[in-house]
Amino acid sequence: MKIAVIGGAGVRTPLLVRGLTASDLPVDTIALYDVDAPRLARIGALAARVSGGARIAVCRSASEAIDGADFVFTSVRAGGIAARASDEAVALAHGLVGQETVGAAGFAMAMRNVPPLVEYAREIARRAAHAWIVNFTNPVGIVTEAMQKATGTRVIGICDTPAELFEDVARVLDVPSAECRFDYFGLNHLGWLRDVFYRGEPQLQCVWRNAEALARMYRRPLFEPEFLSRLRLLPTEYLYFYYRPAEAIANLENSGITRGQLIADLTARLFAALDRDDVDAVAEYDAYLKARGDSYMRLETSGGNTEREPFRRAVESGDSHAASSLAGYDRIALAVVRAIHFDQSRSIPLNVRNGAAIADLDADDVVEVPCVVNAQGARPVESIHAPAAVRDLLVRVKEYERTTVRAAIERDMTVARRALAANPLVGNEAVADKLLAGLNLDA
Repeated sequence: MKIAVIGGAGVRTPLLVRGLTASDLPVDTIALYDVDAPRLARIGALAARVSGGARIAVCRSASEAIDGADFVFTSVRAGGIAARASDEAVALAHGLVGQETVGAAGFAMAMRNVPPLVEYAREIARRAAHAWIVNFTNPVGIVTEAMQKATGTRVIGICDTPAELFEDVARVLDVPSAECRFDYFGLNHLGWLRDVFYRGEPQLQCVWRNAEALARMYRRPLFEPEFLSRLRLLPTEYLYFYYRPAEAIANLENSGITRGQLIADLTARLFAALDRDDVDAVAEYDAYLKARGDSYMRLETSGGNTEREPFRRAVESGDSHAASSLAGYDRIALAVVRAIHFDQSRSIPLNVRNGAAIADLDADDVVEVPCVVNAQGARPVESIHAPAAVRDLLVRVKEYERTTVRAAIERDMTVARRALAANPLVGNEAVADKLLAGLNLDA
């Protein structure tokens, strides 16, 4: 089996390689390509250290990597981490949420990432027509939808956010997650868990009046138990930016640093360490993953500016346990590839074409729902109507996503202005105009 990774210089690549090659999949070659050749050489060398004997091919072109691949992973950040930091700073300067996948920064990221991903999808269709594309590129829902609409290729979008919520909720309920069915629906970074079924019995009805249990559903204090009790849904963590934007903005402003700036700092330290001959590269990498995972959502929810320290502490203590907030991606990627290759019919939450999964949305919208995954791909499990409490927000964000897909594919700034104004975290054309003057929409 040949697997290609487009965007192979990303820090997630060795984690992905380690997961795939340690499995029972017959992986013999993993081909890596990235526009940043020097960084790709360093990541490729690290990936080879954890590849378990599979050949790591560092390629000079996307075509070389894609040729004959059975699966192609796409994990691209056009403009690099500097663009993310800039996007988040521009949003905050206008008194808006500064987070790379939602709001103004998410829009800018989509505008940069969609064009190259559409071109990669076309190249995959030419050189590996039978391949499944597994997309990690953010914003996952928008990018996956653009690739499908523009090329008709077989694309599945992956995010670990729903699965992480499922695991946390099962832990609080004290039931084995592997034996549960999770009633979940939404869009990428805009999803809700309606219920959990264990041995056919609904489980959440017992917690809506239990403030202590509701408070333990999340790893950080995102939502008040009283709010969750009224909503009778468990939102994924990114709904924090929609339900409590003023608090998120205040915390980020108090931090004195954006998440993008923090990640840039941590990543620079990692590559400086990898360039030294006297360090264990794998241990340094695992410490980096832990430090990055430890910092997840902390700036936005607490306003603390202490997150440069976990990397140093983890290295000094020799802690090489990879954080689950990143490890989730490799687990889900492995689950998808195994389910397709071995025709397992496994249930996994994914970003796929809607069809009739969410009746409130269009058939060719990409949604995030539980899917049955087998040799035929990923198919949504059931058809639902969104609950009235969240329907308007769901429909509004989907309209923003559709318009952004069109703007990014057509490179039409009039449509881009309309898309940005439609985003609930932006809200009007006057603000959209100011943002468009500051955001970098080109890689």
